[in-house]
Amino acid sequence: MKKLAWGLAILLALVALDWFIRAPDSRSRDLTRVIAEQGSAELKAYPYSFRVLKVEGNVAFLSTPRSFDVPAARLIAVLYPDINTKNANDPAFVTAQQTLARIQGEAQEIVAAQPGISAVRWKLDRDWLVGHHIEVPDGAGP
Repeated sequence: MKKLAWGLAILLALVALDWFIRAPDSRSRDLTRVIAEQGSAELKAYPYSFRVLKVEGNVAFLSTPRSFDVPAARLIAVLYPDINTKNANDPAFVTAQQTLARIQGEAQEIVAAQPGISAVRWKLDRDWLVGHHIEVPDGAGP
């Protein structure tokens, strides 16, 4: 029983350490909160939550599930499971791509408008993609 307790304690310590290493700084958390507060109803309801991963100087790094290396069809299939992503001309698929671009742009504008931020750079959200069974090629991402 003691070994189980020690094993559980070690596991919890490792999870806490992983969270601490990956946890964004307070400025990133504040900017992510601003996205949630100032975003449109459409942004708030979007199936992917854009968030600020880090701030370096006056540059905010914003998460994105989209990259040239990850086909839009795979991402759209996860975000909107009812859409036929095998037909690139399907109006629902085209609309979903346009919506992603618009929502991503809105998140970017909100962050860029904040005091102390002069640029926004995109960082591929590999964890989200892998967590949704989307293969991410090595070196992929914005």
